[in-house]
Amino acid sequence: MSQSVSNHESRTSLADYRTALTTPAARRPAVAAVLARLPIAMIGISALLYVQRETGSFAVAGLVSAGSLVGVSVGAVVQGRLIDRFGPTRPLLTVALLSVLAMTALVTAIESHAATAVLVALGAWTGLSEPMVGSASRALWGRLLPPGGPRNAAFSYEAISMEVFFILGPGVAGLLVMAPWAGTGLVLGVALQFTGAVLFALSPAVRAWGPSSESHGSLLGALASPGMRTLAIAALGFGVVIGFVEVAVPAAATEAGSPSVGGLLLSAWSLSSVAFGVAYSLRPWPRRLGLRLPVLLGGFGALVALLAWPSSLWGLALMMLLAGALITPQSTAHSTTIEVVAPAGTAAEAFGWVLTAVTLGLAAGQSISGYVVEHAGPGAAFLAASVAGVVLAFVVWLLRGTVRAAAAPVESRPLVNA
Repeated sequence: MSQSVSNHESRTSLADYRTALTTPAARRPAVAAVLARLPIAMIGISALLYVQRETGSFAVAGLVSAGSLVGVSVGAVVQGRLIDRFGPTRPLLTVALLSVLAMTALVTAIESHAATAVLVALGAWTGLSEPMVGSASRALWGRLLPPGGPRNAAFSYEAISMEVFFILGPGVAGLLVMAPWAGTGLVLGVALQFTGAVLFALSPAVRAWGPSSESHGSLLGALASPGMRTLAIAALGFGVVIGFVEVAVPAAATEAGSPSVGGLLLSAWSLSSVAFGVAYSLRPWPRRLGLRLPVLLGGFGALVALLAWPSSLWGLALMMLLAGALITPQSTAHSTTIEVVAPAGTAAEAFGWVLTAVTLGLAAGQSISGYVVEHAGPGAAFLAASVAGVVLAFVVWLLRGTVRAAAAPVESRPLVNA
């Protein structure tokens, strides 16, 4: 095994978290990234509830939400490639401005009760122009920290913080939709995102990240690496399983006569994900990255099967806590794997592909789960999620040999001294 791969399989300690988060050059972009990513989950839910409130239709709201997901899927890769080629500052500032224009256009269309096709198109524009600060932030750690424990801790921090945002976002959106104006959550979320993206783009460490000198000869970009394609399959499976559960859990709550509990149940597995994510980073298993991806995905699929067993919502909540333990470890493993398999000069795009794969998996899982729930019930949807996760984990296991160091490691040398 190459030295590059071995470095990324080392354990992480609590001291590594302190080292990463107190690196002087990282402080300003880290704080700005929190501000930019805090409303990520809030914006989508706020837009959905806002559209539903104004149109009176969950069907229209769902179409607008789907359009936004498609936009995010495309924007993640396009922005990632631009960031790799030109550095983050110019692309993020441009996209941040476009996001404000998109939000203004969407709000205007909603208030004027525009046609559904117009709302869906503007929803897609909103997703496309969402500043991909998360991809740039993850890639930046590879420039600020050398391979080893602190860099791995930084990736774990990224995954854990995102889980926290996804716990807080839906709750805040639910509260703000009750404000005198239902669009309050959407406008506030975009304002926070714009401010954070601008502050991140203008921080010294980010401005020092100039255009890449690496060749970009392949149209596939980061996906030119076989290991990146394997990682994309693992991320797709991760999204598929979550997508199934995000539909089946509220359906189970509704079936039990407590529809309002559905959101709380989904928060339950995010809570255990955050708690277990830190513990897992201290002693990751399996040691080899090539095995880590399929084992974590397969274990996640197997645990989700347990959600079909309880006959009460209390039992389902307990099983959700158990299944959620493997969410953050997978996100961390995805970030760590990118460091090994992505071609040189494609770090931000590589993170974009992972986000795209997860988003497409979510969309597929949610759409299939809705059909299964309607025709066979939530229990069948949980079992279908489990089968999908295990099958895709087996595919990743067959391709485990591709998870090896790329010809040149991605930004393996820190560019900014701590």
